[in-house]
Amino acid sequence: MRRRLLFSYLTITILVLVGLEVPLGFSFARSERRRFEQAVRQDAVTLAIRSEEDLESGPDAAGRAELQSLVVRYQHEAGDHVVITDAAGRQLASSEPRGEVDREPGDVLGPPEIARALGGHETSGSRYSHALGSDLWFVAVPVKSGNRVTGVVRVTHPLSSVAHRVRDNWLLLTAVGGGVLAAVLVVSLLVALSVTRPLAELARAASRLGRGALHARAPVPSGPAEVRLLAQEFNVTAEQLEALVGAQQSFVADASHQLRTPLAALRLRLENLESEVDPVAADDVEGARTEVERLTRLVDGLLALARAERAPSAPTNVDVDEVIAGRRDAWLAFAAERDVGLEAQVPAGLWAQVTPERLEQVLDNLLNNALELAPAGSVVTISGSHRRDRVEVRVRDRGPGMPAEDRARAFDRFWRGPGAPSDSGGFGLGLAIVRQLVAADGGTIELRSPPPGGLEAVISLRAGVGPAVSTSPATEVSGPAGPY
Repeated sequence: MRRRLLFSYLTITILVLVGLEVPLGFSFARSERRRFEQAVRQDAVTLAIRSEEDLESGPDAAGRAELQSLVVRYQHEAGDHVVITDAAGRQLASSEPRGEVDREPGDVLGPPEIARALGGHETSGSRYSHALGSDLWFVAVPVKSGNRVTGVVRVTHPLSSVAHRVRDNWLLLTAVGGGVLAAVLVVSLLVALSVTRPLAELARAASRLGRGALHARAPVPSGPAEVRLLAQEFNVTAEQLEALVGAQQSFVADASHQLRTPLAALRLRLENLESEVDPVAADDVEGARTEVERLTRLVDGLLALARAERAPSAPTNVDVDEVIAGRRDAWLAFAAERDVGLEAQVPAGLWAQVTPERLEQVLDNLLNNALELAPAGSVVTISGSHRRDRVEVRVRDRGPGMPAEDRARAFDRFWRGPGAPSDSGGFGLGLAIVRQLVAADGGTIELRSPPPGGLEAVISLRAGVGPAVSTSPATEVSGPAGPY
């Protein structure tokens, strides 16, 4: 958006500058050319008047010297080249270095303008001078005594002087335009920043809100009224959303907490009834107790999810190697019961920014799922690696895996895969809790299907800073020896 604003302001400025400066430049060039032509003609007329007396009587040697002195002095003062001829076209005085008229090939009387002036016509125009080697402007004025032409005064001036002044004017206009563009660029940048900076802050606040930070608010800027109104409306919406989600989370937490006590009492009553009912009703009592236990686990899962959503995030630097080693030791016994190996492959000195004990809870959920699905004789692997400014933790099993459409829904609440056993006791809340815990610390989690099979959970966390990293090779510890 900032680029578009700057482009719009600069485009408008350029169009205005072109609309003003181009006509101004051409107008200056025309007026400068007209002023130049008038100045040369005025010089020629003035010289014709001053030389009229000498030419009328036919100048002698002294008169020729006077005319030569006149043209040399005039050339020195005005910079014009002057040639004075008599009525026959013979040169009497010249300010040109070679002291002769620049003649065209085959021209007896010199340049054509002198011949026309001898016919009594004032002549002006431009042409290329072979003697001067440049384009020049000439004015040839007949000197008359009555109706008789007694001579010609021709004044020439190089057109390069006009071209230089016109060029300097264009350079000046270009410099002024550049200065105006620079000023407009600075002002436009300030104006664009006053609009885009609040919008960028609003976008960041919206991003934080979308990631679950319901306390995120956008600062109300002091810029345009529309942007202030947008920020205010966003904050009102965020407050309402936070209130609604908070009320929902509170309801789930409170309801789950309140349900635990009557469920526990109901389970105790059913256990007491088991010894008092006849064998025909014993199966019904046992089924009721099983359903109460399932309902208790569901309530516990909802309560855990509510706590995960409301838990504050306070990331610190955590030693990933130490956490993984601890969880592996905690799950070794369960893995041995399932006849599944449990390996950890983590380089020393791997640190991540997570809330304390949150990574342990995430790994417990993932290891529980992996060990439940891993076939006997297979191996579940926990690994860690460093990727730029992120730390990746992977939990992989060699089970049946999961198709792509199921992996996309696996983190939804209460979703269970089509192949999940009905008696597994799960309610599809474990991975939802895991995603909530990981996202609260600015991380991500996804499920992949690595070759040759199985399922891999990949957790991406922000890298942390710990003590000096050891250069020892990656540690690899395996489960108990067996057919793994």
